[in-house]
Amino acid sequence: MAEVCFGVVTETDSSSPCESSSRAMRRRRMELRKIKVIAGVTQPGTENGIKRPKLQLISGSVSMICDNAVESSSTDDDEEQLRLVETKGSPPTIILTPFLGPSNSTLLVQSVAYPKFGFASVCGRRRDMEDAVAIHPSFCQMEQGNSVELHYFAVYDGHGCSHVATKCKERLHELVKEELENKEGDEEWEHSMNRSFNRMDKEVIEWNNSVTGATCRCELHTPECDAVGSTAVVAVVTPDKIIVANCGDSRAILCRNGKAIPLSNDQKPDRPDELDRIQEAGGRVIYWDGPRVSGVLAMSRAIGDNYLKPYVICEPEVTVTDRTAEDDCLILASDGLWDVVSNDTACGVAGMCLKGNASPASTPGNGTDGEVNADQGCSDASMLLTKLALARRSYDNVSVVVVDLKHYT
Repeated sequence: MAEVCFGVVTETDSSSPCESSSRAMRRRRMELRKIKVIAGVTQPGTENGIKRPKLQLISGSVSMICDNAVESSSTDDDEEQLRLVETKGSPPTIILTPFLGPSNSTLLVQSVAYPKFGFASVCGRRRDMEDAVAIHPSFCQMEQGNSVELHYFAVYDGHGCSHVATKCKERLHELVKEELENKEGDEEWEHSMNRSFNRMDKEVIEWNNSVTGATCRCELHTPECDAVGSTAVVAVVTPDKIIVANCGDSRAILCRNGKAIPLSNDQKPDRPDELDRIQEAGGRVIYWDGPRVSGVLAMSRAIGDNYLKPYVICEPEVTVTDRTAEDDCLILASDGLWDVVSNDTACGVAGMCLKGNASPASTPGNGTDGEVNADQGCSDASMLLTKLALARRSYDNVSVVVVDLKHYT
């Protein structure tokens, strides 16, 4: 309960004519009056002689969109200056739903716990920040006998400019929600994700053609804006499943019992099935500083990149994984991390951070379940992974999201 104190100088304490000025000054004093504030709700009063029940609101963020700064990192001839763009985490969010019965009844409260997470985005040695991160706890509900909360986590790695990744951050979760709400019966997740990504791709192209005077680097000028796109790795977490949709070379891995399990497969132009698809569509993969579609793009799927269609497509690859009690955490990251850090190393770092934030009071044998400050652990893990990528000379933007699964069921 917050207490706010205000100081007031009383006028009645001014000196009388028979008192000396020094004594009058000494008699002046400050009165501290305490005002109780409970999360913006004043204390309940009485109504018809019956005291109303108190309702204490617990603060928390129901939905958080993790906005990404776009500050550039500068370099000079003597020393490369690396700038941390953003790092955040979220405590477990609690929704309080009051049920007010008769005046003498007890106040009932329902609570919903959200998974804890942390993320970090680093511009690194690139001139511009083109990554974006979107996190929406409880972005959608599905009825499966009872109401099931769905949680949305995504990393977008833009190329050519930042505006496609930014549009994905602003819109893709809404499109996924619409498709899930319109899903008929047991329709597969893959169909819903495919439609969401296709709609996002069409919106980006239409937006490029309709908006003028943008403040991004390309300023939406043709043909520059046609050469802009973004990867998208999206994870929807439910109490019993993890659904991952991946388009491009960002990646999602699951840390289960200390082992790394890939939930996505990088879509590179030289991947045999992708190479066949590109060639069948009439395209070519040219090795120019690595395999590239038409010698330009280092990934075979992306949102945007209108000038490379139909060789570069926006159709995601979707995996559905059943959750188990041995699941530790989920890691989503752009290729700025995966180019220099292996899945196993990332899993080990995240596991170390989560275990390292165990409360001293939750040691074995004290009757507790070993609860962990998972939010701090996830934040530490995401930060440490970005620093590791930079230490290993990653030259790309690096964005990492770590979601605690051990303490969310």
